[in-house]
Amino acid sequence: MKNDLLLRATLGEVVERPPVWMMRQAGRYMKIYRELRQKYPSFRERSENPDLAVEISLQPFHAFRPDGVIMFSDILTPLPGIGIPFDIIESKGPVFEAPIRTQEQIDALTPLDPEASLPFVRQILQTLQKEVNGEATVLGFVGAPWTLAAYAIEGKGSKDYAIIKRMAYTEPTMLHQFLGKLAEAIATYACYQIEAGAQVVQLFDSWAGQLSPQDFKNFSLPYLQQVVRHIKATHPETPLILYINNSAGLLELMVHSGVDIVSVDWTVDMSVARQRLGANMGVQGNMDPCILFGPQEFIRQNILDTVLKAGTQKHIMNLGHGVLQNTPEENVAFFFETVRQLNYSSLLG
Repeated sequence: MKNDLLLRATLGEVVERPPVWMMRQAGRYMKIYRELRQKYPSFRERSENPDLAVEISLQPFHAFRPDGVIMFSDILTPLPGIGIPFDIIESKGPVFEAPIRTQEQIDALTPLDPEASLPFVRQILQTLQKEVNGEATVLGFVGAPWTLAAYAIEGKGSKDYAIIKRMAYTEPTMLHQFLGKLAEAIATYACYQIEAGAQVVQLFDSWAGQLSPQDFKNFSLPYLQQVVRHIKATHPETPLILYINNSAGLLELMVHSGVDIVSVDWTVDMSVARQRLGANMGVQGNMDPCILFGPQEFIRQNILDTVLKAGTQKHIMNLGHGVLQNTPEENVAFFFETVRQLNYSSLLG
């Protein structure tokens, strides 16, 4: 690889500067993406048509030269393959016509055969590997069991997750069965991505931050561990990153998932996160995405603050969440250029 900085950093090797990429790297903040969206209004078409998904994945790579290129997709993509159809409505989000609410629905789910239901994912990742040509690490990603269950049970996004929590408290056996089936499918899907060319995989348990620590230990962590064990059994060298939104109350528990890197959101100071996670855990993040709306000197100071607090080993510079719609593209470019110009030896004296 001409640029294996991100991959080496995730493995704990000594690197000259922090590697950098952004969550939601491709998307609505880019004019070129918005123009393509006008031509192809269906999100699922954009993410499941290999030519379109590769083109979108590469848009920020060509514009900003990040150290990581992540496949353009959605965490819900594997669900139809196990018997849970959904659609994504523009400006509304995922919609499930038949939310998972009964034992009969869970019993009817089938094991995931990614080659049969997700062949486009292999095409996307294989093509990305060729197009990136070793100039960046190729990332895949999956949704975690609790978060996929939340979408499938609620039937859409939610503010309070009352339906899945009610199931957790009144029908826990049924929910655990569903989570176990999801974990099996997600692990299979992650391995499929690795075999297709993903060099690092990020797990998004986006809505686990809505759980109390005790509920996280009961309904999220065991299934994250199941996914990680399965992946590591067959692909032990592939680094795994875990991201949870609003994770300040869960950091210590996230360590027990078995991942290599914890992606920290901006609600925790990076130096505090380092202390809480321990010396052996890698970190990703954690600049507030809204800082990219500020003046460039302000952006630069926040980058430096994050990098200095994270230290020189096993840190991936990123935002604490995805880059926001309407973020100025010139500020995104400045973010990447600023990090690329850093050097640990001169920065830390």
